[in-house]
Amino acid sequence: MQKLRLVFAGTPAAAVPSLERLAASGHEVVAVVTRPAAPLGRKRVLTPSPVAQAAERLGLEVIEAARLDADVSARIAASAPDLGVIVAYGGLVREPLLSTPAHGWINLHFSLLPAWRGAAPVQHALIAGEHETGAAVFQLVPELDAGAVFAELRRPVEASDTAGALLDELSVSGAALLERVVDGIADGTAEAVPQVGTPSFAPKLGIDDARLDWTRPAAEVLARYRGVTPEPGAWTTIDGQRVKVLELAPSADEEAADGARLRAGALAASGRRLLIGTADAPLEVRRVQPAGRTGMAAADWWRGSGRDGVVSE
Repeated sequence: MQKLRLVFAGTPAAAVPSLERLAASGHEVVAVVTRPAAPLGRKRVLTPSPVAQAAERLGLEVIEAARLDADVSARIAASAPDLGVIVAYGGLVREPLLSTPAHGWINLHFSLLPAWRGAAPVQHALIAGEHETGAAVFQLVPELDAGAVFAELRRPVEASDTAGALLDELSVSGAALLERVVDGIADGTAEAVPQVGTPSFAPKLGIDDARLDWTRPAAEVLARYRGVTPEPGAWTTIDGQRVKVLELAPSADEEAADGARLRAGALAASGRRLLIGTADAPLEVRRVQPAGRTGMAAADWWRGSGRDGVVSE
């Protein structure tokens, strides 16, 4: 098998397994492109991206860039890559950089294309109530996530999946898929097929997308909670105060019967559990984080608040 010179572009933790896998392969990662360090935490400490930290640990050259402009493109070209690999970098690859590597660029994307093209595929798949998801490796083209697909993996969506946990899993299984495609390109056996079907799109989610609407059916509320956990983070307002919903679950049968008459958004204790009404059935709020406080058991917070039947707004 031919040894390829790879340039890797990625930023978040979900891209790290792919970088580690390629760095340990028979190929050579000649440069790693990632977005610049960003302020994190309450103290806003300037922190390198997870990919930058992994690349430094692996002894790889790092190019920090908010966008792939002419200067960055020239630095990448100087490394004479055979193939570009991108995993959640957070920026667009345009010409002439798109054609700089001999084999172009490939992208590991966390959906079954053409479903959920865009920045937040896992989140949108869960919000939409998909029963199956996965990952795909495709040839990068100028149109967003529209290139021919080399390989994909499929995975059923479980009722307990949150976006964070599902993305963590797909980042590992997707890294193995990516390595197989890179090997196939190197030995000339990789074949890509055009995407078939009507695309759907997954733009980046903001804080407004994470607000839970208790007037919707319970299944829909749960789907949104799962899709926005842990980021941007599900929330609601109670007595005008924002409260993060850290853990939400279907209620047990007997609790559902007790809370069947709860109107949408109304809260009520049931033993040591806290129920909240939706359009059709109550849900159990298990953990919350009130403003300015740490996460805690929802029932403990409710008892300590001295409230009785307060309705979320």
